[in-house]
Amino acid sequence: MNYRAVETESEYVARLETGADWRAEIEALAEAVEADAAWFTALGAVQDAELWFYDQDECEYYPIEYDEPLEVASCVGNVSWLDGERFAHTHAVLSDPDGTAYAGHLNEATVWAGEVHMRVFAEGLEREHDETTDLDLWPL
Repeated sequence: MNYRAVETESEYVARLETGADWRAEIEALAEAVEADAAWFTALGAVQDAELWFYDQDECEYYPIEYDEPLEVASCVGNVSWLDGERFAHTHAVLSDPDGTAYAGHLNEATVWAGEVHMRVFAEGLEREHDETTDLDLWPL
């Protein structure tokens, strides 16, 4: 395990814009507050969504699309630099009207309503490619 201590610099709450892309809204918040690294939680509802599942054997993401209104029962993630841009690594648990839950890496979703809490770290983080997992991870 690799780790390091972090100090927080500031915290923000935000309401996501209806009709916007969920993850892009979080990245826009990070850009607006100049967050080079952050942790966030969020909740709300989306009109549609694309979750990704990472196949560990093939080292490949596979999309799962939902073209229906869903509750965002939980959303958690972090912000760091990836390929010169702020990237919101976002995971979500979404539920349908029957209470069936769907979870995974949230690639995109259209906001119906959303609220975010973001805690900004004092020092930035930049993702680097990890050979073992074939993912871009924090180099700690």
